[in-house]
Amino acid sequence: MPLILFSAKSERWSIYESPLRAALQEVGLGDATLVTEAAPEDVDYIVYAPNSGLDDFTPYTRLKAVLNLWAGVEDVVGNETLTVPLARMVDAGLEEGMVEWVTGHVLRHHLGMDTHILGQDGIWRAEAPPLARDRAVTVLGMGELGASCAKALAALRFRVSGWSRSPKEVDGVTCHSGTEGLDAALSGAEIVVLLLPDTPATRNVMNARTLALPAKGAVIINPGRGPLIDDDALLAALDAGQIGHATLDVFRQEPLPPEHPFWAHPGVTVTPHIASETRPISASRVIAENIRRGEAGEPFLHLVDRKAGY
Repeated sequence: MPLILFSAKSERWSIYESPLRAALQEVGLGDATLVTEAAPEDVDYIVYAPNSGLDDFTPYTRLKAVLNLWAGVEDVVGNETLTVPLARMVDAGLEEGMVEWVTGHVLRHHLGMDTHILGQDGIWRAEAPPLARDRAVTVLGMGELGASCAKALAALRFRVSGWSRSPKEVDGVTCHSGTEGLDAALSGAEIVVLLLPDTPATRNVMNARTLALPAKGAVIINPGRGPLIDDDALLAALDAGQIGHATLDVFRQEPLPPEHPFWAHPGVTVTPHIASETRPISASRVIAENIRRGEAGEPFLHLVDRKAGY
């Protein structure tokens, strides 16, 4: 039976130990050894969080795969000591949580809820919002999470466009790709949702030039990665009225420092990286299935493309 090393911050062990053992039992690996410490040469699989402190995989001479607890792999994908397969987390619970958060905040801005929630000042504001079918929403990133969010918004009848670096097809979504496609997807958008991975090709994808492409007063919603946005360019676009509001869940530095201008800006909503969280029970089943596959000689699920960075 395999030896599995759980390499994450210590507080995660108490959350994941029972779900992981139960999931291993479900796939017939109940006798597997699951530990938080082991001699590197004895380890077959590593259940991994990039902030665990483990960054040298060279001693793990019989390692078969590293199974990331997170969807994002930007902090490990470039590690030259990691030569075995790396799988990212693709989990139904992660996807559902992201769809709920994105849909909620898109509807918040579409319906203008802030006006009525915050504007209890005795003024009768009878303006109704347009219907969803008359609202242009663009989702940047057509991976698992982006495509699911785009389809959910399309089901509500928003006019949804999507963009990805490589061509994709998603039912109900007008898909674009490449540099020209990015401009086409952003042009005239009233709400822009960012769900791209953090790679050299996507950093600062929202910059002074691209922030000028959406409709004046557009909303930016970022539950993807902090480096997707040039912070200074966003603040300038907000101050100029080109961007009407930004709802941000991810940042270049987390926790977001108290002195950061996003906290005090009236056009910014900060949420503390809660758009979607890996759920231990469902995530453990994904990990256990990959270990079962490794032991059976079957292909691993959700492998990272090292060249693409995700």
